[in-house]
Amino acid sequence: MKKKKIVIKIGVIAFLFLALAYLYSYHKIFYSENTSFIEEKIILYIPTGSGIINLKKQISPFLKDTTTFFNAAKKKEYFYNIKAGKYVIKKGFSNNDIITSLRSKNIPVKVTFNNIERIEGLASKISYLIEADSLSLMNSFSDQNFIKDNTLTKESVFAIFLPNTYEFYWNTNADQFRDKMLMYYKMYWNSSRVDKAKSYGLNPVEVSILASIVQRETPKVDERPTISGVYFNRLKKRMKLQADPTVIYTIKQKKGFDTKIRRVLYRDLKIKSPYNTYVNKGLPPGPIYMSDLSSIESVLNLERHNYLFFVADVKRPGYHMFANNLSQHNRNKRQYTSWLRKKKIKR
Repeated sequence: MKKKKIVIKIGVIAFLFLALAYLYSYHKIFYSENTSFIEEKIILYIPTGSGIINLKKQISPFLKDTTTFFNAAKKKEYFYNIKAGKYVIKKGFSNNDIITSLRSKNIPVKVTFNNIERIEGLASKISYLIEADSLSLMNSFSDQNFIKDNTLTKESVFAIFLPNTYEFYWNTNADQFRDKMLMYYKMYWNSSRVDKAKSYGLNPVEVSILASIVQRETPKVDERPTISGVYFNRLKKRMKLQADPTVIYTIKQKKGFDTKIRRVLYRDLKIKSPYNTYVNKGLPPGPIYMSDLSSIESVLNLERHNYLFFVADVKRPGYHMFANNLSQHNRNKRQYTSWLRKKKIKR
């Protein structure tokens, strides 16, 4: 009998020992601190299509014990569904905390863009902010089915990207980015704005193209409706817009978009390009700049007047002098050309 009791006691002790060992192991695998960095947190980017090997390469430098992490991940079946995205791992996280974060806490990123001259520049900018690279973005922007379905062209597609701050998941692909931007574009172009554009004989893309010229003409937001009115008057009369910013754009097309141009020369006005409004009537085929909302609104709310010409006002930097006729414009122009000569600005 005594022997039997001893055996039972030994069995109970062994069971308790094994239970404690199991609990210790369980706690160590799932709930012990397992970070090795000194910062308060680190950001982990997991690319689309990542498997166990790629994940190990990404996360191992930040762990004290990779073995317990991968044991925990295996037991929680995380490896069956590794999700791409941007994740935060905080100092002191346990394996359970890390897996929970990687499984369900993909962090959105702020995507801000403005002041961009070409769609290639937009693709480059965005490629630094989300997972999609610039080549895949450019391929998406120029996709013929997308362009055709939305009544765009390879030049005018630039108009759908309205500068602002947006929220995306880091693992957004090129088509997802493009389609979301189209959605925001359509939201902006509500029926009221579309009707207002129609009242001027323009569609939304044409408004954006004109707005891009207006924006390049002046940094002064309060003057943009006046300049928009000048171009509207010229369009109505079927006059060439003769907008210097479009000439500058054609020069940059030839010489490179990092070329600095402070003065347009007479010979530049003859450059053959669909963007040169000294050569061609009407609007260029696409925006020459990313129009901000104030520029677009300046076209939609253009100032009604009889002006047909304007030239820089040297007494008020950034502003212009306006004229109803060519003789008045030539008088205004003399003060500007005199100033250019005085400053010795040749190009």
